[in-house]
Amino acid sequence: MNLLKNLFSPLYTDPNMVNAGEMNGSGNLMDFLDEPFPDVGTYEDFHTIDWLREKSRDTDRHRKITSKSKESIWEFIKSLLDAWSGWVVMLLIGLLAGTLAGVIDLAVDWMTDLKEGVCLSAFWYSHEQCCWTSNETTFDDRDKCPQWQKWSELLVNQSEGASAYILNYFLYILWALCFAFLAVSLVRVFAPYACGSGIPEIKTILSGFIIRGYLGKWTLLIKTVTLVLVVSSGLSLGKEGPLVHVACCCGNFFSSLFSKYSKNEGKRREVLSAAAAAGVSVAFGAPIGGVLFSLEEVSYYFPLKTLWRSFFAALVAAFTLRSINPFGNSRLVLFYVEYHTPWYMAELFPFILLGVFGGLWGTLFIRCNIAWCRRRKTTRLGKYPVLEVIVITAITAIIAYPNPYTRRSTSELISELFNDCGALESSQLCDYINDPNMTRPVDDIPDRPAGPGVYTAMWQLALALVFKIVITIFTFGMKIPSGLFIPSMAVGAMAGRMVGIGVEQLAYHHHDWIIFRNWCRPGADCVTPGLYAMVGAAACLGGVTRMTVSLVVIMFELTGGLEYIVPLMAAAVTSKWVADAFGKEGIYEAHIHLNGYPFLDVKDEFTHRTLATDVMRPRRGEAPLSVLTQDSMTVEDVETLIKETDYNGFPVVVSKDSERLIGFAQRRELILAIKNARQRQDGVVSNSIVYFTEDPPELPPNSPHPLKLRRILNLSPFTVTDHTPMETVVDIFRKLGLRQCLVTRKALWQDSKKRAINFE
Repeated sequence: MNLLKNLFSPLYTDPNMVNAGEMNGSGNLMDFLDEPFPDVGTYEDFHTIDWLREKSRDTDRHRKITSKSKESIWEFIKSLLDAWSGWVVMLLIGLLAGTLAGVIDLAVDWMTDLKEGVCLSAFWYSHEQCCWTSNETTFDDRDKCPQWQKWSELLVNQSEGASAYILNYFLYILWALCFAFLAVSLVRVFAPYACGSGIPEIKTILSGFIIRGYLGKWTLLIKTVTLVLVVSSGLSLGKEGPLVHVACCCGNFFSSLFSKYSKNEGKRREVLSAAAAAGVSVAFGAPIGGVLFSLEEVSYYFPLKTLWRSFFAALVAAFTLRSINPFGNSRLVLFYVEYHTPWYMAELFPFILLGVFGGLWGTLFIRCNIAWCRRRKTTRLGKYPVLEVIVITAITAIIAYPNPYTRRSTSELISELFNDCGALESSQLCDYINDPNMTRPVDDIPDRPAGPGVYTAMWQLALALVFKIVITIFTFGMKIPSGLFIPSMAVGAMAGRMVGIGVEQLAYHHHDWIIFRNWCRPGADCVTPGLYAMVGAAACLGGVTRMTVSLVVIMFELTGGLEYIVPLMAAAVTSKWVADAFGKEGIYEAHIHLNGYPFLDVKDEFTHRTLATDVMRPRRGEAPLSVLTQDSMTVEDVETLIKETDYNGFPVVVSKDSERLIGFAQRRELILAIKNARQRQDGVVSNSIVYFTEDPPELPPNSPHPLKLRRILNLSPFTVTDHTPMETVVDIFRKLGLRQCLVTRKALWQDSKKRAINFE
């Protein structure tokens, strides 16, 4: 109900006249003159766009271009260029988004390794790249090479011992603090809008809200640079959500180069929807999942034409990223897996349990994170964003370094958790006791008893899981770029891997149990723990974001595990059901409401049995409705009304006595029209009559020149009766994208002329 109060707070009513209401969207069919005054049809910051007017303007523009194309060859060529401009914008967005994503991936890889050491042969090489180029690297020691030295080796010529460990520990923390401090300082000084994930604001902008500068050039530059810094610092955050923001900044930049999009906010949002798809495409290497993510999660208006263009933008972005090959594996993603064992029906039970865990984790995270963010906004804590980032970074680095599963980057951790244990794997998670008589092929290793390395990895993963759960709550929402996809996936992957190892050992030691007897024979490769990690990651990400279809598609594109769609679907649906049992809001909707953005979620259900008359303002008995008359108010009267009220628009009626609705005039356009008339039209003074009719009113001799404002009048405002159910009103605002709705009396006028004008 709080949302409805925010939406309907500008609604007006009066028992003797037209009742009007304003929400976040309206149809404003303009009657322009041949030379409309500057800035007409534009919007102020933190206001909503008029979807119906933008649609009407684009239709008029397209009709004019079509008619002119028949006049000459040049006009025909211009019409073709206009038709292809959308595809050109998509191409440019895909190229730039893919390039930036590739550069970010390469920079993060290098700077993350920089915290632990440096490559002597080429300092810009990461650890892996440095050892690739070495001729002295062996397969058994493929992570060690003379060219790569830890800081202790470089500074004190020691690689082992307490002093070397302490020095590496200290420099790890120091590098993390430097990266985080530089990031928060750049955001604070140059681009405050570069902080956070960006997806809540993108959703709000795509619904029609104006946030000037949020998709600007400075925001694009600073977010790209600081995203590298914060991910490299080791904080519990990801780059995937901010990459959507970066791609939308690219979309906003290129759309400003074409008047078709720069002068129409509705068309601009079609470009931004496609840009969001390109962002997810390069973030996860999932072009199809990116299109579905834009459709399911962020877009408010998504016509079929936008679907095709989103697909094209996602394709170009993915192709560009693949050409850069930032991961060095000739694939789009770091998490590609190849499992050699199918899943069995009996495994659906632990998969569903992981879904339950993901739903509970999502609920816990949303409630705790929103409580912490609300405390940050309402206490002195919010006044020291730099100090908060430094403290959280220090705590993260101090606790993370001793545990090898929290010391490494989160993406590398997830990749290791997803991997199947082959014969050549050297990870602790693959330290099984091998049968010396085993003669099976390398890719078909049977289940084996866990060795000491697996048990050590289990308790280290358990500690890492608790740490990630707690620290992510405090990290997400700080004044730095911060994504949530990767930390959520890491939590689920750790929990899933531990469950997978447990099921694997249970099946090995108790293969004669009835649940294992039919599908897990001795010496068979029955259980794949990496699959459980993948399912757990999907469950936790679904519990936090409440995604379903796009989540499953992203996960199988992310890992290449097409055969495992059913386990992913079971976990995603279960996590959503469990999380929805405690609250319908995902993390992005919760942050939208926390920040007070005007957003009508199409997934929300309106259950209150109220009427339009119960919600509109002012109510009966309150101050009368502020209105304009069609031909009896002076310029001074209009300016006084604007000055004394803060409404975004005013109903225009015939007169104070005959208060029949004529139309609706926006506040901003009234101000611009009067200002422009005083500058460009002679004879307009404070006592000039303002009229909204076609013909000027009859005035006494020597009266000042009247001011005609019919061109800014919406002659067909959307109206409902005062007894319209609120469920209907909310649906109208959602589906038509109205900016305001006028509420009229229910009874019809008996006079036929009046009945033709309005229905009261």
